[in-house]
Amino acid sequence: MPEINSGLIEPMRLVEHGDAMGATYTVILYGQDQAAMAAAIDDAFAEVGRLDALLSNYRAGSEWSAINRSAAQGPVRLSAELFQLLSTCMEYSQESEGAFDIAVGPLMKLWGFYKGSGRLPNPAEVAAVLPNVGYQHIHLDADAQTMWFDRTGVELDPGGIGKGYAVDCMVDVLRRRGFQSALVSGSDSTMFGMGAPPTEPKGWRVGIKDPRNPRRIVAELFLNDMSMSTSGSYEKFFRAEGRTYTHIMDPRTGYPAPGSGSVSVIAPRTIDSEAWAKPYFINGRKWAAEHRPKKFRVCFCDGVTEEPCAWLS
Repeated sequence: MPEINSGLIEPMRLVEHGDAMGATYTVILYGQDQAAMAAAIDDAFAEVGRLDALLSNYRAGSEWSAINRSAAQGPVRLSAELFQLLSTCMEYSQESEGAFDIAVGPLMKLWGFYKGSGRLPNPAEVAAVLPNVGYQHIHLDADAQTMWFDRTGVELDPGGIGKGYAVDCMVDVLRRRGFQSALVSGSDSTMFGMGAPPTEPKGWRVGIKDPRNPRRIVAELFLNDMSMSTSGSYEKFFRAEGRTYTHIMDPRTGYPAPGSGSVSVIAPRTIDSEAWAKPYFINGRKWAAEHRPKKFRVCFCDGVTEEPCAWLS
């Protein structure tokens, strides 16, 4: 009996990488038209470039840098996109009881995590900059679409939401181009699984790393129109005077969070999973269990106990 040609075309897989906003972004895309796939990925990376020009605190010409330069002198008018993003950040700050704080910039610079690998400041230095830290110093006027700081020395830092927002925007670009299956990630710590790959209907298989040995995977899960972001003490840190200091800063104390291990958050939006991973890490498991939205899954991982990954129920 002759073979029947079903007319189905085997999906193609295209992978691209690009650097922006201090991170390496990766897109794994499935489709049936290679030219259309390549064009969609180019558009997704062009979107990251646009956001880099908008949000980077390393670019003097970005809108973000303009705020840091001028908002202490008076109201700065914002684009609609940035006003909405910063309004969302203020909500994160309030709901996390200050553990997430977009105005943590002075501390990140003091501790050497801005364009550096870290340094140990003395207590007097911390005490000197701490009054300039805090979302309470940020004021937004929705009618005028403006922002201002109520004191000099306040500085916004996009590190807590930049990658998550960028990944969400890249996913939106791919969806608008008609694609349904992609994995978009920023530096392996923030990712979104769009749909499912052809070989696995459950979704995109991703792993949670052992915080004490990042080459070892201690838990696996599937992302299907869901994101996962991880904050861990192993991501960026330095050692001084016999202690390890992580880049995950507690804005309320002026010191890096003392927690060890990692926290992974699974949420429908990547900006949410990235923003909330840090407050859960800082405030701990009990606080996270009491404040976790129903749509979120949260995993605390220490990498050493018999059950190294504990999921909040």
